[in-house]
Amino acid sequence: MRSRQISCCFTGHRPEKLPWRYDEADPRCLSLKRRIAAAVEAAYEEGHRHFLCGMALGCDLYFCEAVLALREGRPDVTVEAAVPCPTQADAWAPAQRERYKRLVEACDFETLVSAKYTPYCMQRRDRYMVDHSSLLIAAFDGTPGGTRYTMQYAMSRRVSIVDLPLILEEP
Repeated sequence: MRSRQISCCFTGHRPEKLPWRYDEADPRCLSLKRRIAAAVEAAYEEGHRHFLCGMALGCDLYFCEAVLALREGRPDVTVEAAVPCPTQADAWAPAQRERYKRLVEACDFETLVSAKYTPYCMQRRDRYMVDHSSLLIAAFDGTPGGTRYTMQYAMSRRVSIVDLPLILEEP
């Protein structure tokens, strides 16, 4: 088991809640990806070496890609895919399923949080990540949903949070 003190997890919105939706070439998305990469680098500089990702579409995959990029130059970095259930990506578009598969395979560890889909497996995954981390990086716009739930749970567990607010207006 990796130490909680050196572990960092992530929460953020899926494309449906992002102002740019699936357009990752949008300047706001590119800005968020740069801020995620900078937050991951800062977490590394603070001593975090293990990163947990929930592998959802959108911000989770941006985070996973940023950590994998960090790991290229830092061999002491490990990445854990915290998969909520075996069918997580089954209904996704083919290109997104392939991206997911590639990223999960690139991770050092894969933890299957629930053996099958349940209405609560995503929250269970989120609690697993927070319970195994001392830092949560969040891309949050203030709206209700899984990201807010994860941030509230992290606060209740006294996990430090780095908030990366979403930029809603185009520059």
